[in-house]
Amino acid sequence: MATKKKPTVRKRVPARAKAKKSAPKKRLVHSKKSRKAAKRAAPNYGKEIGRVVAFFRIPVVAVIQVARGARLKVGDAIRIKGHTTDLKLTVVSLQVNHKPVTEAGPRDEVGLKVASRARRGDRVYLPPA
Repeated sequence: MATKKKPTVRKRVPARAKAKKSAPKKRLVHSKKSRKAAKRAAPNYGKEIGRVVAFFRIPVVAVIQVARGARLKVGDAIRIKGHTTDLKLTVVSLQVNHKPVTEAGPRDEVGLKVASRARRGDRVYLPPA
């Protein structure tokens, strides 16, 4: 005669106790003063006189659009500052439509010979005197 297997008894797992409702998380409340203090003051590179619109690497020339109310002259010391760019140079020559000029006024796009790479969007400053 074959022996019968005993039925296995499943152990009953106790239901988990309900977790106590915890207090809501506290949020850090920043006052206006602390937010202002957290913002760092922008470094003073001087007066912004334009932005780099294009860059050509073979003649190493940056095209700069002069901002409203600004002028750029041959002989000016300028600084081109961007995320990865930081150039300090003196303007030796300016060209508008492939013609040399001595001064560029507001909203002019001028070609400027630079020492190294400048990227579109870099800002051009006249350093403080």
